[in-house]
Amino acid sequence: MDLQLRDKRAFVTGSTQGIGFAIAEALAAERATVILNGRHTDRTRAAADRLRTLVPGADIEVAPGDVTDPTALPDLPEIDILVNNAGAFGLSDFADTDDAEWQRYLDVNLLAGARLSRRVLPGMRERGWGRILFIASESGVNVPADMIPYGVSKAATIALGNGLAKLTRGTEVTVNTVLGGPTYSDGVASVVGSIAAAQGVPADAVAASVIGQNTTTLLQRFIRPDEIAALVAFLASPRASAINGAALRADGGVLTGML
Repeated sequence: MDLQLRDKRAFVTGSTQGIGFAIAEALAAERATVILNGRHTDRTRAAADRLRTLVPGADIEVAPGDVTDPTALPDLPEIDILVNNAGAFGLSDFADTDDAEWQRYLDVNLLAGARLSRRVLPGMRERGWGRILFIASESGVNVPADMIPYGVSKAATIALGNGLAKLTRGTEVTVNTVLGGPTYSDGVASVVGSIAAAQGVPADAVAASVIGQNTTTLLQRFIRPDEIAALVAFLASPRASAINGAALRADGGVLTGML
């Protein structure tokens, strides 16, 4: 299916690796112009070189900058597609989590996306077309006891996307949120590799053991970043024009409710 993304310009935050890079690759494969973002210039440029190798002929640009810092936001051209992917993730003991750590989760997972959306939404509405996407998590719906700050920040992200969609009435602008599940990102792979090395067992065995502890997953394995990216690419396209204000699952069946 042609997703009709040729000549669209997409900015993907946190796209030097993991889910963000997979999203950038999926959009580039559909011939969108993709702007990569990361905090470090050298890593962002290296990711762009890698992406040009993976998708020959792709139109790739870079916009390094820390999206959590209002003074360090990259200068952006006219954007058709904004993917708010940059995020903080980790286990956290509620009793020991201080205000600074709470603020870190909110800055990365919520406020960065709100800030960038505030920058690009007026132009999208004026032009009559645009896509804003938030990469959230099933943890924003079913908040884990050992990840409360993370889950709360993702719940707020879902609410943000729903609220922003109401500002797009009568236009071809949409705002949607993707609820990812346990994904074998670069960060997860690194942790799994470290555990495997320490225990002297194959990384695949450790990954299977970790995902086996999640008793509700229907997929029974980690989600691949490209599986998240496939949904994002569709939602970013004109093909998804009837989907707005939604929180769509790509969670591997972790959430057990019907809605």
